[in-house]
Amino acid sequence: MKANALALLIVALSLVGCDNKPEEEKGFAGLADDAASYAQVTPDRRFVFPEDHGPHDDFRIEWWYITANLKDADGQSFGVQWTLFRNALPRAKVAQGDDQGWSNRNLWMGHAAVTSADEHYAAERYARGGVGQAGVTLAPFSAWIDDWALSSRSATDDPLADMQLQARGPQFNYRLHLTSSKPLVLQGKQGFSQKSEQGQASYYYSQPFFEADGSIEIDGKAYQVSGPAWLDREWSSQPLTNDQTGWDWFSLHLKDGTDVMLYRMRQKDGEPYLTGTWISADGSTGLLAAGDIELEPQDTTTVEGRDMPTRWSVNIPGKGLHLTVEALNPQAWMNLQIPYWEGPVQVSGTQDGVGYLEMTGY
Repeated sequence: MKANALALLIVALSLVGCDNKPEEEKGFAGLADDAASYAQVTPDRRFVFPEDHGPHDDFRIEWWYITANLKDADGQSFGVQWTLFRNALPRAKVAQGDDQGWSNRNLWMGHAAVTSADEHYAAERYARGGVGQAGVTLAPFSAWIDDWALSSRSATDDPLADMQLQARGPQFNYRLHLTSSKPLVLQGKQGFSQKSEQGQASYYYSQPFFEADGSIEIDGKAYQVSGPAWLDREWSSQPLTNDQTGWDWFSLHLKDGTDVMLYRMRQKDGEPYLTGTWISADGSTGLLAAGDIELEPQDTTTVEGRDMPTRWSVNIPGKGLHLTVEALNPQAWMNLQIPYWEGPVQVSGTQDGVGYLEMTGY
């Protein structure tokens, strides 16, 4: 579940020169705000590829998101994150039929980060749609903001089969080659990913089977690295309820080739909304309901004045899975326009593994 829509809203207001004070946002990051002027997420949608790799302009928010768990030749661990967000202004902001140039109603934001056991660096970029600074194209596939890009390296029926990823910030730089021959994964119920008991949802699919190799640079030192990577694609117009305060999201690569996605949507009152997907090594999937999952924080770390749960117990008894998930670097704080925690994790227990954890709203 990747969104930091409040940052996009702030950028939207600054770029369009809004003179009126915005209404108070509802739910975390305004993601429960009224979305009547946008397209709605409904069950039983049929996904079509490669078209669904591209933007869905009728929806308010969507993102293209990559994480990679990497090691160098000495076994040193690293994490890489890259995200491109698209956020649509309300339709009333542009004249009917006029969506070109500066009238384009899409706003773009990029996040990039590199993490080691000792360092964590993050950077962000912003752009207005319609002027060539950011966007997503299908032929060939490329998602970019300035010189940060996730792009196909060759023209094939599957644009995600062979890709290049690159980004840089003041203290880091990376360039990775991503490949996969395994199928995409539709999260939730055939891509309909429910976020609350009230029915809020997104469309959500993943490519959890990427293999990455390439180079990263941290504080001027270069490393040749390789390891598993994960792509998430998600779009919606109103994915949260008014009382949902944030989420904890896990993507886990296990030693036997199984991948697991879990998230819990925390609420002001009552139990969190909890769900996930069990992804077998062959790409077949099974929906994990709340009763299938035991997800509990074990230890916290003080990060930028907040107590963040950086060590978790993750159990899926029906699969015989009992794990401890711990941050590689507990200080992996994304100190950006809207701050949140995002970083690589190490997995131990009935299986070893690696993965990524995102925590918002703390």
